[in-house]
Amino acid sequence: MPILVLLGGDGAVRVAGSTLTRVLGRRSLEGMRFSDLFAVRRPRNLGAPAVWPEDEPLKLLLDTLAKPTAALKGVAVHLPDGSGWLINLSFGIAVVDAVRDFDLTSSDFAPTDLAVEMLYLVEAKSLAMEESRKLNRRLERARSAAEARALTDPLTGLGNRRAMDRALEAAIEAGRPFALVQIDLDFFKRVNDSLGHGAGDHVLQVVARILRRETRQGDQVARIGGDEFMILADYLTDFDQLEKLGQRIISELEQPITWDGQPCRISGSLGAVVSTSYVPPDPDRMLRDCDAALYVSKEGGRGRVSFGGPGLRTAPVVVDGTR
Repeated sequence: MPILVLLGGDGAVRVAGSTLTRVLGRRSLEGMRFSDLFAVRRPRNLGAPAVWPEDEPLKLLLDTLAKPTAALKGVAVHLPDGSGWLINLSFGIAVVDAVRDFDLTSSDFAPTDLAVEMLYLVEAKSLAMEESRKLNRRLERARSAAEARALTDPLTGLGNRRAMDRALEAAIEAGRPFALVQIDLDFFKRVNDSLGHGAGDHVLQVVARILRRETRQGDQVARIGGDEFMILADYLTDFDQLEKLGQRIISELEQPITWDGQPCRISGSLGAVVSTSYVPPDPDRMLRDCDAALYVSKEGGRGRVSFGGPGLRTAPVVVDGTR
């Protein structure tokens, strides 16, 4: 009984178990009074051991007065010769805290103490929970990776159309003012036809780097089609600033891109709208107006920026049934 305490008739400790002595932080408990070691939580108003009822076992719930404290439960039995009380204690459901706080091991408990079985169960549960957490973390990483792949254009590493749609919906829902800029590469088909798809892929990758370089860290840049790109720029609604951004992009795109020793020459046509032109902003309307503004740039000679939206010219000119 390593958590035993044997009291004399005067309430002084005659014998104390090794684990109890350790928990109370003493070399020895012999001679110390029960009331100096424990506070009785239940039964209430029990009084000193000298006045405890002797006719039947007494169930106790105790708090130790040492630091750190420990909660103990047990049964006190009056000795047959009337010389005192034998109290056999345990930690009950607080055993896990006691093991942690007092660095206890299985040798600190009686072989018949169910606390040891509880510790095994707690340890097994902890191991199972840790494995479950590891599995959940792996699943979460796999889910995040799969979602990232689903939102990423594999050739350029930019977002794809789905990512842009999400960013557009999020910006509108958050109520942030923003600009939407659509870029279509001019003369890209000529590169593909003359130098092959390898050259075309290389050009698209260079274009992706240019767009990243010319936009801010928080801007969403996506490849939404074969040679079409889109930028969502938060808080950029000034037309002069958008014009400057568009001209910088066009200037960069018109620099020759070398592929296998051959220059690939392209340009870019841009269409842009700003959310503050719409009350309230509607994603489908904004995308249509942005696309229409892009074709105004195409029809106007390419390599330029056009703005769309309510009150601005966005409808493409129809010639012979084609744009």
